[in-house]
Amino acid sequence: MTIKDFRFDGSKKLKVKDMPTDAGDSKGKKSELVKQTQANLLRASELQERLYAAGREGLVIAIQARDAAGKDSLIKKVFSGLNPAALEVHSFKSPSSTELSHDYLWRINAALPPRGKIGVFNRSQYEDVLVVRVHHMERGYKLAPRCLVDDFFPRRYAQLRSWEDYLYENGIRMVKIFLNVSKDEQRKRFLERIERDEKHYKLSTNDMVERAAWDAYDEAFEDAINATATPRSPWYVIPADSKWYTRYLVSQLLVDTLEEMDPQFPTIDPAEAARIPQMLEELGYHEDMQTKAAEEKTADAQET
Repeated sequence: MTIKDFRFDGSKKLKVKDMPTDAGDSKGKKSELVKQTQANLLRASELQERLYAAGREGLVIAIQARDAAGKDSLIKKVFSGLNPAALEVHSFKSPSSTELSHDYLWRINAALPPRGKIGVFNRSQYEDVLVVRVHHMERGYKLAPRCLVDDFFPRRYAQLRSWEDYLYENGIRMVKIFLNVSKDEQRKRFLERIERDEKHYKLSTNDMVERAAWDAYDEAFEDAINATATPRSPWYVIPADSKWYTRYLVSQLLVDTLEEMDPQFPTIDPAEAARIPQMLEELGYHEDMQTKAAEEKTADAQET
C-alpha cells in the first residue's frame, strides 16, 4: 500500500473499522522502508529550505489520535530532522478558562505558522468535535441559547471546512492525520506505561475513561473526517500499531505534500544582481581567480 491508500479527500467515505492498524504486507519490507524513511526526511529537509526561503506558503500538519497512539514519538522521530528555525510545534491541552471565553478557533489561529514555515499540531481544532462531542462538553459552554442547537456539530464541521478553505486561499495548507491504533495495541502500551518507571509520567486514570468510549470515538472520528475531508485539506488515516511503519508513511506524506507545493528559491532582485560585479571587485574576487590560475599553471608545469 502507498500513502495514497490512506488518503481521504471527500471522494470516499471512511469506516474506521475497515482501515488497517498495522503494517500488513509491508512487514517484510521493514528494513527497506526504514531506510526510505531516512531518505524521505533528507528530501523533506531540502524542500523545507526552499519553502522557508520563498516565504510564500505555509504548511500545517494536524495530528489527532487516541491515547497511546504515538503522537509524541512520531513528532520526535520525523519532524526533529527538519530545520527548527522553520518549524513550529504546538501541543493543545484542555482549554484554559481564557481560551474557553473565546471562540474555539481562537487559540488555533494564534498557533498558525507564518508563510514559509511548517507547523505541527499535537492535537488540534478537531478536539472540539471529538472529545467535546463524546463527552457532551458543549452542554456546559457559556454560549447563547441560539448557539446550542441540535445541529451543533454539523455546524462546526461546516465552520472547519470553511476555515481550512480560507487558510488555503491565504497561503496556508492544512493536512490532517488520524493515527489509527488498535484497541489491543493501546492496551499493550498502557501496560508498558505501568511497568516502566520512565513512562510513569504518561499514566493517567482518565485514559481508561476514554478507552471505555472506544465506539463513541469511532463514530466521532468517522463523522468528523467524512464531513471535513476535502482535496485542499485532506485527511490521512494512518496505521499506528507499528511505529516504524507510521513514521515511514508520515515521512512520505510530508515529502509528497511539499513536492506538490513545489516551493522554489526566490530569484535575485535585478537591482541587487546589477551590483554583483561591484561586490566581486570589493571582495577581491578577480585577484583570487588570477592567483588560482597561476597556482594551477605551476602545478601543471611540475607534473610535466
